[in-house]
Amino acid sequence: MQSSGRREVIPGECEKIGAIPVRNLWLLMLYASPLFRELDSAHVAVEDMPDELPDILAELLCRRVEKRIRHSLRPGYRHREEVLCRLRGRVDLLRTERKHLLERGKVACRYDELTVDTVRNRFVLAALEKAAGLVRREELACRCRSLGRALRHMGVRGERPTRQEVSRERIGRHDAEDGAMLAAARLIFDFALPSESAGDVLLSRPDRENMHWLRKLFETGVAGFYDVALSPDGWRIDPNKPLEWQQRSDLCEGMNEIFPGMRADIILTHRGKGRRIVVDTKFTVMLEDGHYREKTLRSSHIYQMYVYLRSQEGGEETLADTATGVLLYPSVGERRQGAVVIQGHELRFAAVDLAASAREIREQLLQAVGETFHFLAACAP
Repeated sequence: MQSSGRREVIPGECEKIGAIPVRNLWLLMLYASPLFRELDSAHVAVEDMPDELPDILAELLCRRVEKRIRHSLRPGYRHREEVLCRLRGRVDLLRTERKHLLERGKVACRYDELTVDTVRNRFVLAALEKAAGLVRREELACRCRSLGRALRHMGVRGERPTRQEVSRERIGRHDAEDGAMLAAARLIFDFALPSESAGDVLLSRPDRENMHWLRKLFETGVAGFYDVALSPDGWRIDPNKPLEWQQRSDLCEGMNEIFPGMRADIILTHRGKGRRIVVDTKFTVMLEDGHYREKTLRSSHIYQMYVYLRSQEGGEETLADTATGVLLYPSVGERRQGAVVIQGHELRFAAVDLAASAREIREQLLQAVGETFHFLAACAP
């Protein structure tokens, strides 16, 4: 299979990437975004209406912009170079002399101007205009256009900034509202996803190396989902957490520089329940061809999780002595689950069907780490 170049796709259409519906990729992107926490607290049932994601994000962006406008847009400094009739800032002596400006009563100046026509405000304006063409509800499109006109009336008139310019924006602790507004704007622009249509860019199956972006999306989306779904119940979620080797004896000279480290994709901890779960996402198929049987679990993945669990025993974190490991895989059109206990540690295997409905994906992710885990005979191929 070869997939293609990029074009704008509205979630809910019958577009797929590697047999995965685009709307479910967008659901993962929403889980991966800090905005999903706000959607959850606002009681927006994303799982019930994944086809309405453009409207949800546009609504979220509009609310953020309206709140920002009520408190006034945050201005910033912009560098300007102009020929003026009065002195402002610093004088560009070379330009002034070369053009004989003083003879005409003028001077070339360089100065920083305080303005609301900043990179972040222009990016938000462009997102509003783009959202107006994506949403399904006409009243929401009118709302986006109205807010865009309000920003222009307030002085935001420049062209849409490039991604590189936006990436240089730094959000401080006093700019939290701007940060959420920018995050919503970024998601609006990220509606452009690869499709199966003909194009100039070739992509391989999801388990190939050049699909790293999709692997990372799966990992980050799962971590974001658990953060929202389990945090209210007292769980602590630590994504991309480094693990230390326990009971390591002194190393010979130079070994520290070459000895490998460990980093778990997701660690879930609930001290009240005395539970710790180490989740490792694998964007590949769960089963591979075996030497002595038709299909087997991937031994390298089992060894990796075994090291994650056993290497943490005997440390200061007592929950690590009985931690559970979960190897989480994506699948299309099928579900596989299984569990085994190895030297006091439960090791679970679960494949999440990314072609299922959004609600089913949620249930599968919860079941993979839930306290009640049902062993299914469907583990066999």
